[in-house]
Amino acid sequence: MSSKKFLSLQKIQICLNGKWLPADENMNVAAWLLSQETLQTRLSVTGMPRFAVCGMGVCQECRISINGQAHQLACQTKCQPGMVIETGEIR
Repeated sequence: MSSKKFLSLQKIQICLNGKWLPADENMNVAAWLLSQETLQTRLSVTGMPRFAVCGMGVCQECRISINGQAHQLACQTKCQPGMVIETGEIR
């Protein structure tokens, strides 16, 4: 019998553009946004929506504002309780 322990995911709350939503703690932010059907991390300088492309931080397309700090990489950042995310979405 295997003695492997599996990571149990704890449900937390994250604020996305002013709306509190459930998330799994330690899931990366880009994957969580995808699960929320939010395919935008920011707007380009020309106003076009951007989202993660490479998934490993190289392309920089997943830059997002987390807890008031701009240019955080969504694909490299783990979801944490109380996290506040702003995508700069057009409302």
